[in-house]
Amino acid sequence: MKNHQTTIYTMKYLLFTATFLSAIAFKSYAQETPPNSQTFNFSVQECVNYAYEHQNTVQNAGLDVKSAEYKIKETTATGLPQVSGTASFSDYLSVPTTLLPGEFFGAPGTFRPVKFGVKYNSNLGVTLTQKIFDGSYLVGLKASKTYKELSERTYTRTKITTNVAVTKAYYQVLVSNEQIKLTDANIAQLKQQLDQTVAQNKQGVVELIDVDRITVQYNNLVTNRENVIRSLALNYQVLKFQMGMPIEYSLILKDKLVDIKLDNNVAELGTDTAIYHKRIEYALQETDKKVNELLLQNKKAAYLPTLNFNGNYAASYQDNSFGNLYKNSFPSSYIGLSLNVPIFSSGQRSNQVKEAKISLMQSQNNLVDLKNSLNLNARVASVNYINGLQSLNNQKANQVLAQEVLKVSKIKYQQGVGSSIEVTQAQTALEDADNKYIQGLYDALVSKVDLDQAYGRIQ
Repeated sequence: MKNHQTTIYTMKYLLFTATFLSAIAFKSYAQETPPNSQTFNFSVQECVNYAYEHQNTVQNAGLDVKSAEYKIKETTATGLPQVSGTASFSDYLSVPTTLLPGEFFGAPGTFRPVKFGVKYNSNLGVTLTQKIFDGSYLVGLKASKTYKELSERTYTRTKITTNVAVTKAYYQVLVSNEQIKLTDANIAQLKQQLDQTVAQNKQGVVELIDVDRITVQYNNLVTNRENVIRSLALNYQVLKFQMGMPIEYSLILKDKLVDIKLDNNVAELGTDTAIYHKRIEYALQETDKKVNELLLQNKKAAYLPTLNFNGNYAASYQDNSFGNLYKNSFPSSYIGLSLNVPIFSSGQRSNQVKEAKISLMQSQNNLVDLKNSLNLNARVASVNYINGLQSLNNQKANQVLAQEVLKVSKIKYQQGVGSSIEVTQAQTALEDADNKYIQGLYDALVSKVDLDQAYGRIQ
């Protein structure tokens, strides 16, 4: 009996030490700053703003916008004057020979070899071209602007996705902190109960099995706390990853759970029949439709003629002496127009137009389908949010009831009208209620974020 009690006391001491060390480890994780790092104290919005500036996905989407701006300038430049220069130099190691009929030399029926040209030749020239009319170019200008619009809307969608991911990760850390608080409260309560039970066992009031039963429960609770602490550390890592923050940086959360407003006032959301207009996904699909419209216009423009202005100036230099090559020049120049009129393509252009029309019809169908999908998504988000709030309120009530049941069970046990099993069961019920409350809290917070996204509140 004595040896068994000694074992119990040893287990208590080890578990208390483990709890104390875990608390120190958690405190060190939250407060100590690794060498060559920085410390940030952020609200959820500040975390989102940090992600907008440092998250690689957002940065790349922003670079796509800049690339689209250069694309517009590139496309515009193709319709402006194009000037190119040419230069050539030739050294005829053997001047070409041409055979001329002997009639030129009074010897009919024969050929005389004659060399035309000189040893050294050089040409310098400048060519100017300017589009006067090109239907594809006009459509291309519109398409480049639409491409920029597409990149800007993609950038917005990326920011929204990042906002949602960071906010959910932030809430997960807050919920984990709340879970540790509840676990600490249960550990402190169970520790007190364990000490009382051990004292009563020494006095012979309660049996040793009662001590063992509470000790097992205490061990499980301490182990669970250590698991939560490790999960909390991981949740911090996930949050920093979503933000694009280096893992070695120290992050302290400024917001508290009490700062987050969860309300039941979502009835007015169901009356909004144009929710889809607020969603960036719908705007992106509209842009896709516009791209297909421009593609159709471009295929139709292939039926139109193109007209270009051309100009050229060239200077030719020739001599048998390299030193005298550039002393005399023989210039030439011209200006003119070139007209290209499509006449017959064996049905190629007409089939391309038909294909473009089909793509446009598909994009119109996709737009209608997306509209219905976004409206349904908003309704689902509303239902999930309401259910989440009701579940959270129910778990809160169950938590209060479980605390009251445990309180009454302890009183009955102390007065000798209850059993230790009843107290253990009440303690287990409280822990279960706490866990369900934590899960309900996180689900409600996540459903709030999903609701804001579904109704286009996150931009």
